[in-house]
Amino acid sequence: MSVQPKLVRFNKNVLSKYQIYNSIFMTLPFDAVTKTGVLLPLFHETCVRGFKAGDNPTTIVDTFFKKYQARRNEQSQINLFFRLIQYIERQVVLFDAIEDASFSIVNNMEGIGTLRSIKEKAVSQNKMKELRNYLEAFKVRIVLTAHPTQFYPGSVLGIITDLSEVIKTDNLSEINNLLAQLGKTPFFMEEKPTPYDEAINLIWYLQNVFYHSFGSVYDYIQQNIFDDLEIENNIVNIGFWPGGDRDGNPFVTPEITLNVANKLKESIIKNYLEDVKHLKRRLTFKGVKNRVIDLNDRLYNTFLQKSKSPQITLDYLKSELQTIRQILINEHQSLYVQEVTSLINKVHLFGFHFSSLDIRQDSRVHDSMFKALVGECIASGSNVFPEDFLSRTVAAQQKYLSEISGNVEGITFKDEQVINIVQTIKAIKTIQTENGEVACNRYIISNNQTTMNVLQLFAMLKIIAFEDALTVDIVPLFETVDDLEVSDEVMEQLYKNPQYKAHLAQRNNKQTIMLGFSDGTKDGGYLMANWAIFKAKERLTKISKKYKIDVIFFDGRGGPPARGGGKTHQFYASLGPTIEDKEIQLTIQGQTISSNFGTKESSQYNMEQLLSSGISNRLDETNIKMSRQDKAVMNKLAAISYKTYVDFKNHPKFLPYLERMSTLKYYAKTNIGSRPSKRGKSTELVFSDLRAIPFVGSWSQLKQNVPGFYGVGTALKWYDEKGDFKKVKQLYKNSSFFRTLIENSMMSLSKSFFDLTKYMADDEEFGEFWKIIFEEYTTTKRLILKLSGYSELMENEPAGKASIQVRESIVLPLLTIQQYALKKIQELQKMPHPDKEKIAIFEKIVTRSLFGNINASRNSA
Repeated sequence: MSVQPKLVRFNKNVLSKYQIYNSIFMTLPFDAVTKTGVLLPLFHETCVRGFKAGDNPTTIVDTFFKKYQARRNEQSQINLFFRLIQYIERQVVLFDAIEDASFSIVNNMEGIGTLRSIKEKAVSQNKMKELRNYLEAFKVRIVLTAHPTQFYPGSVLGIITDLSEVIKTDNLSEINNLLAQLGKTPFFMEEKPTPYDEAINLIWYLQNVFYHSFGSVYDYIQQNIFDDLEIENNIVNIGFWPGGDRDGNPFVTPEITLNVANKLKESIIKNYLEDVKHLKRRLTFKGVKNRVIDLNDRLYNTFLQKSKSPQITLDYLKSELQTIRQILINEHQSLYVQEVTSLINKVHLFGFHFSSLDIRQDSRVHDSMFKALVGECIASGSNVFPEDFLSRTVAAQQKYLSEISGNVEGITFKDEQVINIVQTIKAIKTIQTENGEVACNRYIISNNQTTMNVLQLFAMLKIIAFEDALTVDIVPLFETVDDLEVSDEVMEQLYKNPQYKAHLAQRNNKQTIMLGFSDGTKDGGYLMANWAIFKAKERLTKISKKYKIDVIFFDGRGGPPARGGGKTHQFYASLGPTIEDKEIQLTIQGQTISSNFGTKESSQYNMEQLLSSGISNRLDETNIKMSRQDKAVMNKLAAISYKTYVDFKNHPKFLPYLERMSTLKYYAKTNIGSRPSKRGKSTELVFSDLRAIPFVGSWSQLKQNVPGFYGVGTALKWYDEKGDFKKVKQLYKNSSFFRTLIENSMMSLSKSFFDLTKYMADDEEFGEFWKIIFEEYTTTKRLILKLSGYSELMENEPAGKASIQVRESIVLPLLTIQQYALKKIQELQKMPHPDKEKIAIFEKIVTRSLFGNINASRNSA
């Protein structure tokens, strides 16, 4: 039977079902729901007609009330706004659940980019040996971050999961009940979560999704590519930031780090217990029955931490499972051997750590901590540091730090910063002892600028807890365009350092380097950020090979294209042969976790796509390095784009526009994350203090998506006006890397809707600034279509485009209400005696409207 086109499958299994179930939701027997459900289509139609006619949000809202709800007073209108917001939020949840339920139908689970496709291609090309060799060394690590851009509380996530399951079977009775539950469940949190709360939320995904999907991926590789032979390499693994990421989050304490590590161990043992209980029901025969019962009891005692009862070590668990497997093969005709093998594979993947807890802190904070530590050591009479250490030259300090010996045991520290770093490093050692080294063996230095940043941490790790047995990888994170420029020089200094080189030798001559898309885009714009990272990776690959170091790149990718997201697997498949690719490591956060990895099907599919992208980049002989001419064009495009973006960023209205015309300042009021919404303590808005999530998210709420396209149009126009556009077309044809950048930018453009803010063009203060943004948008859209040969954006992805269009349509009334409220706030604030109560109400409307807009976008921040 022929497979229907993806768009047809989407329309049939997602769009049609959404229309049916949304009509059920509209008729729920709740007074508020029914009345709102009747009014929402009318309001939606008013919005569509109004924006088409060029009306502003205020006119659209006034027209709606005048035409359909003329008797409502101001308070009644405000009450309706809140009800509409609540209703639309639930429509988004319904659409999410339907898309999740239909994922395996809309996406071909055995098509291009899946493991089956990889294997079949290798067989047809007689490359199975090369594929096995590659998989024996290649790894993909996704790192779940502590940057929440997902606004659903746990209770709503549970409803989405349950709703997805019953939608698969079209169980109308249960769907009706769950929609009713959805109608009554609150969507926002009264208080900000703690870092531990964030960890608990993400551990849900580990237990209910990744444990099963990653196990399935590994089982398939072992059975179908390695013919059931054991694989030394774990191939897929997970990193974890909640509870370990301190960068800008004063609420992450050493105690929380230890508690999260303990919870991770407890959670994986709980999952093992479930599998062993299943085996207990099946392995009821001689030689294995008692062994399985013993495993069950020991896991249970370990889970409950019954110290006086027999517990279990990781080695013992592995050994017993291998013994049970061998008995099944030798004595019981391999009955249920695959179930045991599958559990052995999960133990191989997850150990007693479940996921590796990364520690992260800003280099500027480390510098302050380090200097305080040196001061306290000298004051205590310790000989770890000489008295003149801080007055020595940088080179002398670096030499001393690399050769440092001794420890700080016995010193009673008083400075809070020193106590914090000492307890944090000791916590790493404790976690390694209790959960295994891999449980916590990476320390990331964000905003890394110099060799000194690395050596300060290198020295602190040694003297506080590890001395010469340093089982921690130090990972510098280069973020800004300037930092990326010098990244290879910093690493060469470290590679030349005998003591640091000896440390790398103990770590299998591997050096992980993190590169950050988010702050790079905020700093240098879309094209330059991506190109600067590409070139930095090339230089770092070259310098690492020179010193015989295997470099591993870890990408700080966010949700949207502006933060390194977008078509992630296409990006990795496009890097070419000049960039080291033995591992793919990337951050996954917020909505990207729930949208790309939120179900077993989507998690397995997207992990297979990532695996495929790495394999394609290595084994695809057509993936050649970029030519000198193409590089020259890319350099020029990036340079023009960079200057355009920097000039825009330096415009005197840039920060005032974000502060007063966008939702930037409302992000802090949403209570979705434990971190403060900006780095510094200044009451004024400072660009360097802005975090990437509220920065990118605010442009998304305005439906302007500036970080995903600004500067691209001007760069393309330079070639177009010179009559040299054929050079850019040649680059687009030759470079899959450049094509991926352009296609990701298309996605940003597709999610823009300037009619929403067209009224700003007439604003006395910000009108000209709005026109600058709109002009760049129209230029970028026009020239990207010319470059790609498409007649409309995302023409090559009709199903993806259709999904975006449905979501944007759902939230159009929400965006209209948000802009109406922002305009009201501006008007009230300009009055001689502003009504603070009214302002507070409209500010609450703006804050509440953020939730549905972000959730609908799925990768907007």
